[in-house]
Amino acid sequence: KCNKDDKKALLAIKKALGDPYVLIAWTSQYACCDWAGVRCNETTSRVTSLDIDGTNTSFAIPSAVAHLPFLTSLTFHKNPGLTGPIPPAIGTITDLTFLRLDWNSLSGPVPDFLARLTRLDYLNLAFNQFSGAIPASLATLPLSYLAIDHNRLTGPIPESLARSPAAYLYLSNNNLTGSIPPSFASNTFERIDLNHAIEFNITQVEIPEEMTALDLNHNRVYGRLPPEMGNVEWQLLNVSYNRLCGPIPSGEGIQRFDRYAFFHNKCLCGPPLPACK
Repeated sequence: KCNKDDKKALLAIKKALGDPYVLIAWTSQYACCDWAGVRCNETTSRVTSLDIDGTNTSFAIPSAVAHLPFLTSLTFHKNPGLTGPIPPAIGTITDLTFLRLDWNSLSGPVPDFLARLTRLDYLNLAFNQFSGAIPASLATLPLSYLAIDHNRLTGPIPESLARSPAAYLYLSNNNLTGSIPPSFASNTFERIDLNHAIEFNITQVEIPEEMTALDLNHNRVYGRLPPEMGNVEWQLLNVSYNRLCGPIPSGEGIQRFDRYAFFHNKCLCGPPLPACK
């Protein structure tokens, strides 16, 4: 019930992690498919999933993860001692569909070689210290979920992301500049989170009716809210703490939100805020 090559790779990973307490049961007393954080294919007994959470040691992502050739899911979550860049070895695990590297202390750029993971559906790099630009190549991945929020990313939002199939896009709490690409209006994102990330004029932005959630709070967004925002059946809307001005668009979908969705703007007015003068 434990492939010898997979077991060898897992033990190399354990050693590279500094033998953390959470992996204390990774011993020959148990088959490696029964080790904490490890899942195997029931038929082949090859390791398909690795989940490393809550370690108390200092380490970098081990290159030995690439020696698990049937891996489809890889998670390093809430490991404050996990530092350094994403290693090129990650780009060789081409069967990955799920990659979660959030709430660590990873740094360096978001690497272009992630575009080699042509089956990737879920990518979460949030709450790290990544810097540099957002790679345009991420748009080539078949993602349904992309989170690179709460980092130190700079530069504009790549125009190519408008062609991403991702339904959920989280870019908030970075140091992005420029405007939202106009081509975003042709995408059917279900949720975009850009709070604490960007400065732009929202006046001419086209809002697709398919959009159901938009979070722009704590930015430097200015201009007037587009009238078509009143036609959207919003499930979540927050444009507070910006530099917006003018009337809030009419429509039940937008005016059912309380004043805190529009709070602290330059001169927004109308329900649920005081009326325009």
